[in-house]
Amino acid sequence: MAETHGSTAMSATGTTGGTATTTRLLEVEGLSSAYGPVRALDGVSLSAEAGRITAVLGANGAGKTTLLRTISGLVRPVAGRVVLDGEDITKASVESMVGRGMAHVPEGRGVIAELTVDENLRVGALFRGKVGKDEFDRVYDLFPRIAERRNNAAHTLSGGERQMLVIGRALLAKPRVLLLDEPSLGLAPRIVAQIFGLLRQLVDAEGLSVLLVEQNARSALSVADVGVVLNLGRVVVTDSASTLMGDEDLRHAYLGF
Repeated sequence: MAETHGSTAMSATGTTGGTATTTRLLEVEGLSSAYGPVRALDGVSLSAEAGRITAVLGANGAGKTTLLRTISGLVRPVAGRVVLDGEDITKASVESMVGRGMAHVPEGRGVIAELTVDENLRVGALFRGKVGKDEFDRVYDLFPRIAERRNNAAHTLSGGERQMLVIGRALLAKPRVLLLDEPSLGLAPRIVAQIFGLLRQLVDAEGLSVLLVEQNARSALSVADVGVVLNLGRVVVTDSASTLMGDEDLRHAYLGF
């Protein structure tokens, strides 16, 4: 079983002429967060790189959602720091994150039910200021299903369509780092495969960095480059997704398959 020591995360690397090359867009260093007396994160360290999907895995209560909420500023840490492209953003406001290049898609597919698909996208674009037609067209090209329903009220969408809408809304911000919390929750396997396949295409084509929190470890590892396993708020393992997928002892111990 591959393990980290002192919660220090291994970063994935590419190679050019035999020399490792990495672009760490997001670095989390010794991050701890608490809800009252309960410590949800305990010294978590990891990195997420350009052109990579980093999957954060673990059982319910492991601290996965708290990790994303702390990175994006929704929860203030009691220790540690968050660095985005070399800038310490630990104390930055939630509202400033989009401008800094980070978008957070929380669990729950939060759309404004009374607004149309198109209006939901435009609300998401408000934080960026003026957004051109080409950028809206790009989202609709990525998600043809929501393009077909652009004039429909969001409450008429299926769960998969709502997930496509909230991801598309986040992409309008042109993030360098995309935080995704449980995008597969409640969706049919076919829709999950479609969404994860699209994420893989975006990462490969545009160099986007995705930090993906998932309960569905098998699906997440199938699309990720790196896996980080949390248990009770601590990093217990960080390794390549393929290595974690092949580690039967680890999968049984922490990932449930």
